[in-house]
Amino acid sequence: MSAPRIIRLRPEDDVIIATQPIPAGTNLPEEGITTLGDIPPGHKIATRDIAAGEAVRRYNQVIGLASAPIRAGEHIHVHNLAMTDVQMDHAIGVDARPTVPATEPLTFMGYRRPDGRIATRNYIGIISSVNCSARVVRSIADHFRRDIRPEALADFPNVDGVVALTHGIGCAVDGKSESMRIVRRTLSGFATHPNFAAVLFIGLGCETNQISEIMAQGGLAEGAKLKAFTIQDQGGTTKTIEHGIAQIKAMLAEANAVAREPVPVSELVVGLQCGGSDGYSGITANPALGHAVDILVSHGGTAILSETPEIYGAEHLLTRRAATQEVGEKLIARIDWWKDHTARGGAEMNNNPSAGNKVGGLTTILEKSLGAVAKAGTTNLRGVYEYAEPVTEHGMVFMDSPGYDPVSATGQVASGANLICFTTGRGSAFGCVPAPSLKFSTNTATWRRQEDDMDLNCGTIIEGEATIEELGEVIFQMMIDCASGMKSKSELLGYGQDEFVPWQIGIVT
Repeated sequence: MSAPRIIRLRPEDDVIIATQPIPAGTNLPEEGITTLGDIPPGHKIATRDIAAGEAVRRYNQVIGLASAPIRAGEHIHVHNLAMTDVQMDHAIGVDARPTVPATEPLTFMGYRRPDGRIATRNYIGIISSVNCSARVVRSIADHFRRDIRPEALADFPNVDGVVALTHGIGCAVDGKSESMRIVRRTLSGFATHPNFAAVLFIGLGCETNQISEIMAQGGLAEGAKLKAFTIQDQGGTTKTIEHGIAQIKAMLAEANAVAREPVPVSELVVGLQCGGSDGYSGITANPALGHAVDILVSHGGTAILSETPEIYGAEHLLTRRAATQEVGEKLIARIDWWKDHTARGGAEMNNNPSAGNKVGGLTTILEKSLGAVAKAGTTNLRGVYEYAEPVTEHGMVFMDSPGYDPVSATGQVASGANLICFTTGRGSAFGCVPAPSLKFSTNTATWRRQEDDMDLNCGTIIEGEATIEELGEVIFQMMIDCASGMKSKSELLGYGQDEFVPWQIGIVT
């Protein structure tokens, strides 16, 4: 079956989407228009004359105002479509409906920790409290790298690896600030993540972000599975590396003494991400992932939507599904915080679409957001959480975060995500240790160009070879398989440690 040249998403829309390059002068009889210029794939074509200042609709939602007169058949993009401040009717809870539970329980093969929590992977983690200890942390982890020293973990096949989580912050920030509280909350979330069998915290010793403060804020205590020390107390770099290696060796036998067992799918906590988006994201991969989320929620599982600037302009689609008034108001409050935050920084919410997003056909943040929220499916919004705050609700929830994928996914994992699902139209390369990350291409061209980075091609929806529902079921099964131990492409390529990026919102002095 050949792919259609164009896609109309809603009868009320003012635009259609090109699925292939369309030259100027091409007659589109199904719309009664002729293209007035070359149209790149994924980009918008006007289906009627639009006056300057008039609203333009896609998904039957406003995506901006015409900044100049637009004729039917004309390419609509940054040259003639401008951002607008749309007044949203948040209508909290009007579309909330009870979730219909699945009739048959499903399981995946996970690790059950002694405290009852469920893991999808089994790592040992080494976490730096400050950038100053990053080199030491990496050196200890490198000692156990299977690609360099395969003998180091040869007797411990059930340990997925020893990984280093380093970052560029931890000092020169007010120790009592919200910024430092967020960093400490993030580090605590990773230290207690069920995908870590054991963890080392390593600092320099004199940093603002003292390990004792991290542990106090997170309610943590040293024990057999959590050790903490500093370079200064150990007597320098060499001695600290030697001490760290010895500590890891002492942890390996117990970390290896695990076996996967059937556990309910309700124990899956999936972080939803989209990066390098394009004009197809809201048509293929995002709604397919949304359908998989609906299935997951019907089985009692949890999905975490995030990237607050990338739901801006579409938040009303979530508040209308809020389970309670409080949940809806919390989401609106986070949007308002971001408006103030960007304004104070001399920026605006519409600065979010990246250069690659625009090349792929997205013009305003409104358009990007309307496609992004499709990842969340159709079930109720059950909770709204701050960045890296532990998620306690089951169902579809929201965690506040920037739109920058490494920062957002880091927060989701700190909140408890044990799997990440990531859609991309431009071809993002990404991982998020200790949670495995599945990546879904929104179009076939990206799939062919970067097949070694992608786990599934959702471009087949455009080509008429699969439906959103069919690929949603495929994605749901991939969630189960990956949670059960199937390696994702990003894991096979070694992604995940460098993408650990806690959110720093404060002033560095």
